[in-house]
Amino acid sequence: MVEKRMTFLEHLEELRTRILISALAILVVTAAGFFFSDPILKLLLLPSGGLQLRAFGLLDGFMIKWRIALYTGVVISFPVWAYELYSFISPGLMPNERKILFPLLGGSLVLFLLGAAFGFYLLLGMIRVLIALYPKEVQFLPSADDYISFVTFFLLACGLAFQLPTLIVILVQLRILNSNLLRKQRRIAYFALFVFAEIITPVSDPIVAPLTVMIPLIILYEASIFLAVRIERRRPVPGLARSGP
Repeated sequence: MVEKRMTFLEHLEELRTRILISALAILVVTAAGFFFSDPILKLLLLPSGGLQLRAFGLLDGFMIKWRIALYTGVVISFPVWAYELYSFISPGLMPNERKILFPLLGGSLVLFLLGAAFGFYLLLGMIRVLIALYPKEVQFLPSADDYISFVTFFLLACGLAFQLPTLIVILVQLRILNSNLLRKQRRIAYFALFVFAEIITPVSDPIVAPLTVMIPLIILYEASIFLAVRIERRRPVPGLARSGP
């Protein structure tokens, strides 16, 4: 079956339609999340050990709920806008690339949720350590805006960090990376992961806390090498595909 070629304007129209569908999905879930922002905020406050946040602006109450709802909308509507993205780019992919990309989207969501859950677990101890660093002479008045920004940034950073296998698989599929290169560059990769862990763990301990973040990333890196090897083994050998009687 020959696929119909679309003109440039038809591609733009399709892109516009898919963007609108994605934006509508995010907007609907965000609107629903606004009404559940209070229990979501209570969940975000669990790692703090019972902090009482403070707001200093008249519109802060609305903005806090709106920010929480927007983050919730973007994450929960992922299946919709990810599918729209996949549907838009899939006509330009080879059949074997489509077979890999679609399940990759589902795996990406699972990895993001696992990363966010891991980050939430780290916050349980990290926030207490950060609060304990304040001297007795300094009264800590936690701002709601600062706290929510810090927690959501950390959860987002951990969720994105767990996308490492997804990124590597895509680069291997595009033949930008290969398993041999990933093995040879282990030391550089481990160092980069340690630097990343140092950046997102703002605690006084420069070794144990970053290593806690780094260990699962190393496991994901090694799992990516395993997946890269499997992808390369499934590729047709040059010359055999054309051989015939």
